Amino acid sequence: MSLLAARGTMPAPSPTPPAHPAGLVGNPSAQSTPDRGSDIRVTTAGTPTTKDRAVGIGLMLGGTVSGQAGAALGATAFPLIGPVGVVALRQLVTAAVLVPTVRPRIRGRSREQWLLALGLVAVFSVMNLSLYLAVERLGLGLAVTIEFLGPLAVAILGSRRRLDLACAVLAGVGVVVLTNPGPTTDVVGIALALAAAATWAAYILLNRAVGQQFSGLDGPALASGLTALAWLPVAAWWFTQHPLTWHALALGAGCAILASLVPYVVDVLALRRVPAPMFGTFASINPVWAALMGWLVLHQTLDVNEWVGIALIVASNAVVSARGLRPQA
Repeated sequence: MSLLAARGTMPAPSPTPPAHPAGLVGNPSAQSTPDRGSDIRVTTAGTPTTKDRAVGIGLMLGGTVSGQAGAALGATAFPLIGPVGVVALRQLVTAAVLVPTVRPRIRGRSREQWLLALGLVAVFSVMNLSLYLAVERLGLGLAVTIEFLGPLAVAILGSRRRLDLACAVLAGVGVVVLTNPGPTTDVVGIALALAAAATWAAYILLNRAVGQQFSGLDGPALASGLTALAWLPVAAWWFTQHPLTWHALALGAGCAILASLVPYVVDVLALRRVPAPMFGTFASINPVWAALMGWLVLHQTLDVNEWVGIALIVASNAVVSARGLRPQA
């Protein structure tokens, strides 16, 4: 997500989410009929085909690279317009591109569809803002690694295996090693990153429902338009205090495309083709990409304990969600 990063970008999950959220692959009886049909090809058992899985994997890998590259690009604009300005530009530019391109239908939407779209508005706003504020305080690699606890929680809460619980403990150890608590620990930065983690978990669960209830990209397009409307007064006030330059606008637009548009679209398409555990497995590379982008673009370096903490958290998620790589019964 996000930043997923940003994902965009992208909100606390239910304490007991179902293993297969309603209306998703693996629960065909709960599926509802999209308003203009579905674009995923499934077997008679309701499970994705091998080709669907391969396409989903390719989408996820591309989305992780794009998301973290966009996050790093957005962070370069902090000295110019601050994290709030970057988030505002992301929301406005994303809507300016996505809404006219997709042209989502407004009339005739059900109450459930509007609630899902409004839920994404909250997710997009809180996830992106909390993550960027955390990145400003902690650096890109550390903030994204802590945010990554969100998808890990989704995988663990959907399982009762002892191995998964052990991995949860291992991830907790990884957080301690990563943050190295002490008198100089940035508690506020860590709290912001944890807020981003909670919203990313909600994004995963909510976005799967959006992918089922909306056809094509109508869901993200409608949600991005509503998010832009919510951020418009914030942007108007913020940029009177922090004048917007062409340089900042270019950085914000690039961030919106790489960290919002590409990941939001990719996530919807990928989550129609792979189960949530598999999504979590491939999302595990996000902290690594974030650390590399932080080093290449922002010239941020990590200490040994921070690399060890990242490795523990990534390994925990990979083990927990690897079951999603196996064919579903």
